[in-house]
Amino acid sequence: MTTDATGASPVDQSEPLTEPLTEPLRYAAFTADPAGGNPAGVVLDASGLDAAAMLAIAAEVGYSETAFVTEHDEAARRFRVRYFSPLAEVAFCGHATVALAVALAGRLGPGDIVLDTPAGEIPVATAVGTDGAVRATLTSVATRSRPASDAELEAALDALGWGAGELDPALPPHVAFGGNDHLVLAAASRERLADLDYDFDALADLMRRHGWTTVHLVWRESPGRFHARDPFPVGGVVEDPATGAAAAAFGGYLRALGLVTRPAALTIRQGEDMGRPSDLLVDVSPHDARVRVTGHAVPMTSR
Repeated sequence: MTTDATGASPVDQSEPLTEPLTEPLRYAAFTADPAGGNPAGVVLDASGLDAAAMLAIAAEVGYSETAFVTEHDEAARRFRVRYFSPLAEVAFCGHATVALAVALAGRLGPGDIVLDTPAGEIPVATAVGTDGAVRATLTSVATRSRPASDAELEAALDALGWGAGELDPALPPHVAFGGNDHLVLAAASRERLADLDYDFDALADLMRRHGWTTVHLVWRESPGRFHARDPFPVGGVVEDPATGAAAAAFGGYLRALGLVTRPAALTIRQGEDMGRPSDLLVDVSPHDARVRVTGHAVPMTSR
């Protein structure tokens, strides 16, 4: 769960980007319901903040990540962004990217933007649906995936309290990259995925040693639909309700396994077991190492 699941009242969406927007906004990403999705902080003008100040704001906001715009060119619709969890900076965050893109669309109008992140260039397309809600589609950096080593797997299963026999043999353990690294483990049953009670400190230590941002736990409901849970102890958060970066990495994982032989649209359902359901739409092509992840984001209401 996130360390706080509430947010402040949204600001006036017509407020121009040129105003000194230094206060953090609060959005729920990968949902059209403020009570669902993954809360993210967004600071639209962090040009006067150093890393220590951004980390302090992220800790105060208390969500798994807050996105900070450190440079912006509204005319070119190009922005430099940094992401912070309550404990550390991360190279890339998918749900905070979606939240930021929707916030920018509310000020600049829908259309394409480009984010320069520590992980690389991330194009994002924003559009208004027939329901009037804004959705964002991010295009990841090139993904890659490799089999997890026996030592990595044994340590992860021990920290999770899972047995090797509870894994799906058709989806082998991998370390997948989509802007940062995620250990991918597939449960053989929905019941195994639902019963998550792990050793927070042990898993955090393991993830720090290997540079994993989350552990992406999945269960395959059908060829095109998956359920996921993402422990995030290295960020000071027990679990993410929606993890766009891991979704991108997972799309690359499926491509690397040869399970995507034609352009495919997948759905990842996340956050159900936390009471914050999220829907992540993932587009994967066998001919492109980049993965597209789509979701809505909405301002969060007050407590």
